[in-house]
Amino acid sequence: MKVLFLTPWYPSPKDAMSGLFVLKHVEAVRAQGVDVRVIFSQGWGDMWRQWRTLRREGWMPDLVQLNVIQKQGLLALWLKHRYDIPYVIIEHFAGYLPVNNSVSAHGLHTAFMRHVCKNAEAVMPVSEKLQKAMQALGFQAKRWQLIDNVVDDFFFDIPKHRNNRDHSGVNNTDLSDHRKILLNITCFDERAKNVKGLLRAAKMLSERHRDWQLVLVGTGIDYKDVRAYADSLDLPENLLRWTGELTPREVAEEMAHADAFVLSSRYETYSVVLAEAAVAGLPVLSTPVGIAEETADIIVPQEIAQYKPGKFAEFIESILWNKSVTGHQSPLTDRFTAAAIGKKLIEVYDSCLHHDI
Repeated sequence: MKVLFLTPWYPSPKDAMSGLFVLKHVEAVRAQGVDVRVIFSQGWGDMWRQWRTLRREGWMPDLVQLNVIQKQGLLALWLKHRYDIPYVIIEHFAGYLPVNNSVSAHGLHTAFMRHVCKNAEAVMPVSEKLQKAMQALGFQAKRWQLIDNVVDDFFFDIPKHRNNRDHSGVNNTDLSDHRKILLNITCFDERAKNVKGLLRAAKMLSERHRDWQLVLVGTGIDYKDVRAYADSLDLPENLLRWTGELTPREVAEEMAHADAFVLSSRYETYSVVLAEAAVAGLPVLSTPVGIAEETADIIVPQEIAQYKPGKFAEFIESILWNKSVTGHQSPLTDRFTAAAIGKKLIEVYDSCLHHDI
């Protein structure tokens, strides 16, 4: 089988993290023996040049996978009408979500997006929330099929070593080994991630407990502003640890030394870090975003749906100091593995090619 991925987001020398989830889908499908080629472009001209290069090489896909309904959808439509090549869609875009509201219910661009969606053999949003948001905007599909993002294999090894973890091995040697570690991973886009709300909760909790630390992983457009805000809160010394951007393996190392994970986002289409934390066996506290409500054992209290710092502080306290909250007894190994997701995609591809849908 030959599959062409069309995507506006993909890792590159300029940004190694952009579209990493698309790359992991590519790798998962290739591991199933599929010949995959990728056209990564954000402009019309470059997209068509890459397609012509593939044709000069004599390569023609059996099926196209469109990642995000943007201008690449025009090429998917053309290939379907010109060569009768079916296409499927994996959708990640947060713009459909009501809280983001960047996809209009009306207009020519939205009409084009709906047309691309309707002509796909299958549309695979990465979360139920995203699917419902698309449907609320009038998007129709022959078949809706949820698909997960891939979690790297090394996250699945974390629970095996959790009981033997040593907190002093994660750049916090000034802390005693028994201090509680709360982990947050973010791209520091404050509009979406609400890190300041989490910091306000940390301030409240610090007035009741000092034997803990909040570790903030990542960087982004609002990083300096958030750090300045943290300074203004006059938090206890060493309550916060800022790691900057980390590789996936370094993220896994942080999870191996953490006691719980917290996500304070206002919106997410998926949130791979939730899946990683769940696989790592961490107790997870999250706002009702992305896959949080679709994933077993993630704590999603309705009381924090309004992002009130006081409620965050209460639930953080419960997961860090309540011994009855212990995380996963059976990590979710099957759902998020590259093998499971690769097989699921192949099943969708096969059904499209054999007109079984």
